[in-house]
Amino acid sequence: MGQQEKVSTSLAGAVSEGISASLAAVDAELDRRYPGDPGTRQPVHTVYVPGNLFEAGTIRSWGDQALAALDEHAPDAASFAAVLGLSDALAEDVHARVRAKLEREPIEDLRVDFEDGYTGADEDRDAARAARLISEAYANGTAAPYMGIRMKCMESAVRDRGIRTTDVFLTGLLENGGLPEGLVLTLPKVTYPEQVSAFVRLLEEFEKAHGLDAGRLGFEIQIETSQSILATDGTAAVARMIGAAEGRATGLHYGTFDYSACLGVSAAYQASDHPAADHAKAIMQVAAAGTGVRVSDGSTNVLPVGSTEHVHEAWRLHYGLTRRALARAYYQGWDMHPGHIPTRYAAVFAFYREGFEAAAKRLSAYANHAGGDVMDEPATAKALSSYLLRGIDCGALDTAEVEALTGMDRAALDRFAAPRRGDLTASAE
Repeated sequence: MGQQEKVSTSLAGAVSEGISASLAAVDAELDRRYPGDPGTRQPVHTVYVPGNLFEAGTIRSWGDQALAALDEHAPDAASFAAVLGLSDALAEDVHARVRAKLEREPIEDLRVDFEDGYTGADEDRDAARAARLISEAYANGTAAPYMGIRMKCMESAVRDRGIRTTDVFLTGLLENGGLPEGLVLTLPKVTYPEQVSAFVRLLEEFEKAHGLDAGRLGFEIQIETSQSILATDGTAAVARMIGAAEGRATGLHYGTFDYSACLGVSAAYQASDHPAADHAKAIMQVAAAGTGVRVSDGSTNVLPVGSTEHVHEAWRLHYGLTRRALARAYYQGWDMHPGHIPTRYAAVFAFYREGFEAAAKRLSAYANHAGGDVMDEPATAKALSSYLLRGIDCGALDTAEVEALTGMDRAALDRFAAPRRGDLTASAE
């Protein structure tokens, strides 16, 4: 064995120790504010159902209506592919997976709405009923992976009602078996970080009242006003809102129509691909990056109903908007009608299946130090594994086919997708 070459240095060890000591507070702050993605499944969409219309069979009903729309307006793979412009290579697979998804799990995330969509006359009763039905759904296996409510906002005119509905709903869950793991709360129309702080206080008081673990209750923040993007002092208010949530924020949801209207965009041009929408979501995305808070796109209000010609037009629009969002790393959006579900899943499945083989091979080459025609870095390996995991979670990809091409099981993919801070050199075993 050859003699190790002597390396000279000029600085005493105390220099490095001193620098590290000076940055200790910064290190702690980085760990606190930027813990990284939680590594849990993110739903591909959120469906909103008014609280007075939500029933035990709502999820199955949406799936059946979506299947009926397929049968009527695109009864086979070829016709569905022709509407959406799917390639011949993808047509059969995507169509089959969409049908299977609609039969097995038509909704991934459902919010019972007590805000804009609510028209009931007895909100207490409907909130208590929502709690009972959601508890029963989780107990009997018919629930969506994620379910919860959107209450009214923290503005003065509706604040008390929003607080009461939240209390009635959460209390009802506890009375009917406890808080489900998939519970999600959505706080709408936030304009000031102080409103987020107030909601945090509400959840803290509820946890204390019932002896729950501190921080058990998280929530999404809905971005629907210009003030939530740019504060009066010129700072990004949405970043301050994440901080005000004290670790409870799980998502930022873009509200297409309220936000557009707030900026004066005329109704005909209010859409998720408007430049104003792109600006808002870009700010949201940067503010949320690394914090563990996920960003969701909004919706389209063009419904696929009526004649086959109109349904096809609405499907093409929805499919295109969903694919556009996915390319911009907005992996979740809103769906407003059962007819949107087929194109949501078609867009998501095509997105993952188109890039599956290339992503799997690149990750395998990186993990095995095999080289190739693309030089990937650790951060790209993280993105590649996250891409594959998202595809598996939603049903676009099968675990077996991913393992076959990458040589990695789920645990190995998880390690690449969520490395420790400063350790983006994780390798598969």
